[in-house]
Amino acid sequence: MNILITGGSGLIGQALIEHLNAKRIIVLTRSIELSKKLLPRHIELVTSLNDINFNDLDVVVNLAGEAIVDKRWTCKQKQIICQSRWQITQDLVDKIQQAIKPPHSFISGSAIGFYGRQGSLPIDESHQNIHNEFSHHVCQKWEAIAQQAQSEDTRVCLIRTGIVLANNGGALQKMLPPFKLGLGGPIASGKQFMSWIHIDDMVAILLATIYQTELSGPINATAPMPVTNKEFSQTLSAVLSRPCLFKVPAFILRLLLGESADLVLYGQNVLPNKLLHNSFKFQYPTLQIALKQLLINHK
Repeated sequence: MNILITGGSGLIGQALIEHLNAKRIIVLTRSIELSKKLLPRHIELVTSLNDINFNDLDVVVNLAGEAIVDKRWTCKQKQIICQSRWQITQDLVDKIQQAIKPPHSFISGSAIGFYGRQGSLPIDESHQNIHNEFSHHVCQKWEAIAQQAQSEDTRVCLIRTGIVLANNGGALQKMLPPFKLGLGGPIASGKQFMSWIHIDDMVAILLATIYQTELSGPINATAPMPVTNKEFSQTLSAVLSRPCLFKVPAFILRLLLGESADLVLYGQNVLPNKLLHNSFKFQYPTLQIALKQLLINHK
């Protein structure tokens, strides 16, 4: 199997490449030198889609995109977030459409931000009552562009990713310092839901979409047991054997992050129904099991 990956040097991309068994893996990168340091030697690195013959590809996995929570959402940063997703996806779709023998599968990233802020109501891939805000706007257009690759020859999967938990980066690494000092706690009311996924299950989901042709369309990449922010804080503190006494007021988060604080202050209770109905087995279905595995050396 010949696979092209965008975003291959990111947290999810690196983890996926470790577990891929493919004849040929090509990674589109902006920096050959940086990618050489992060990825195995056998990976082919290219800086332009023009260097790739799409007739020779079996699968395209599109994971590229500017981190959505690392910086304040200025007008300029919002534009960067959007274009870093939309433009590469459109470029990939154009190449797939132009191919005489196109890849049979296009696995394209998205996020549970597609649903916008939601209450405690459990929602799955069929949920239509969307809250129209920036995160939805980004994901809705991202998915719409990717869907253009759908044809009799090419299957499209849209991976609506939740909060990815890993021990070498991502959201958990940003949370750890205050919690390890015993200064962690819920944010605002703590009632907002956090739909999370262990990095190993995230990789397993991507592998399933690559190899299981019955999967297509939107797929929620979240664990089957989401928790509230308060539950997450209490579980993380317990795994670290630390107290959970402090609360972070909403206004503090807004001062620090501006509009992007909404991603933390509001949540979604997202369920991976499509995966469950296709007999997908989660290795880490509960938060306690996931955190214990990830933080075994962090007490």
